[in-house]
Amino acid sequence: MSPPSSIPTRAGKFAASLVLSPITTLLFLFLDFLDAVLCLVFRVLDVFLDGAAPPCYCRGDGSSRNEVLSGSLCRRRNVFREMGLFRVVGKLIAFRKDGGGDSPGGLTRWSDCRCDSCVSWSWDNAVKRRRRVLHTVVWEPERTENSKPMKRPENVIFLHGFLSSSSLWTETVFPNLSEEGKANYRLFAVDLLGFGRSPKPHDCLYTLSDHVEAIERSVIHSKGLDSFHLVAHSMGCIIALALATKHSKSVKSITLIAPPYFSDEKDDASMTYLQMLAEKRLWPPLIFASAVMSWYEHVGRCVCFVICRNHRTWERILRAVTRKRDLHFMLIDLTRHTHHSAWHTMHNLICGGAKFGDDFLNALCSADSKICIMHGDNDSVVPIKCSKNMRTRIPHAEFIVVPRANHSMVILGREKVFTQKLECVWREHPRISSGTDDGYWG
Repeated sequence: MSPPSSIPTRAGKFAASLVLSPITTLLFLFLDFLDAVLCLVFRVLDVFLDGAAPPCYCRGDGSSRNEVLSGSLCRRRNVFREMGLFRVVGKLIAFRKDGGGDSPGGLTRWSDCRCDSCVSWSWDNAVKRRRRVLHTVVWEPERTENSKPMKRPENVIFLHGFLSSSSLWTETVFPNLSEEGKANYRLFAVDLLGFGRSPKPHDCLYTLSDHVEAIERSVIHSKGLDSFHLVAHSMGCIIALALATKHSKSVKSITLIAPPYFSDEKDDASMTYLQMLAEKRLWPPLIFASAVMSWYEHVGRCVCFVICRNHRTWERILRAVTRKRDLHFMLIDLTRHTHHSAWHTMHNLICGGAKFGDDFLNALCSADSKICIMHGDNDSVVPIKCSKNMRTRIPHAEFIVVPRANHSMVILGREKVFTQKLECVWREHPRISSGTDDGYWG
């Protein structure tokens, strides 16, 4: 029997759900309509300002024509789409031209920012071609009198999550390395394709293979890494698993922080991921914002036009209001992307990568790499059951629950102890024995 004190709480939640349910339905119905209207508006503007309208995913099932596309791109339910409104829109814009890639001249679209860090593949005058490499921050080993350097420094590749950048690591892990860590490890913090200061090409669909190949080209092959550790947060965990599977003989350890993993036993794994990670609900606000940006292609593009395209202006305003010259890196990273890069990464990488999850974990079960999984017990973005599900698939993995930590505070606010744990993982490879108990770390 439930204690009496829990009855008012349950009653309150039930009453709140009764109030929010019709409001939620009406609000998302309005967003369905608004997305249909914005589809027409953006197509007209694209034709007149760019000379071509890039194809969107409002009509038909594009995934049947292109196997690399996630099913979540075209199978998002929209009341007005099912009523045939999008077919009417198509007839109204009979003069449109579909462009499959960059706007004329390979430049950015009218709705994207044109600053140096936001353009597509940058042009290198020295070699007279575009440099198809990612922005990477490298920490080289430091020799001190008190450190005991290894014969050969070990390499560590850091992969950030969605709407983030290499700053997540350079502002937290890099400054907190121990003297031994500074002497023995070479660190590579990558801005993933389409985020931070890395290129954001329009002729890219931002699939899992696109992200993996970009990291191989920019770090693994170009730096000649024959062995390395992997550290990844959230979305970066999907890429880390793909890299670990592809380079199983080179990976020494894998540290996964808040990995978004749901078993792909269902037929449409991509839609399962979308519904779980971006559920259509009003509360908490972060989930509502995620739902709007993940389900509504043109509403999301409108938001990016207002905020991301003008990120330099917003940064100047925030500096003036807060009287701070240096804004928090998470605030800066939030706008350093284009709608094209964020939209396709969300669907083709996070949702589309779902169908590979179990295969990756099966491959890691027989690998010699040490695996450590960390997750905050208050994570509302990626539920902790994702890590628990992953742990059942990899019994030998070390599983650490971080108490009172949400999706970002699993790292932020405990930078020093977090870095110490990473160094511990790097030192203790190969993998620990099977049957490790779950740990709690504060």
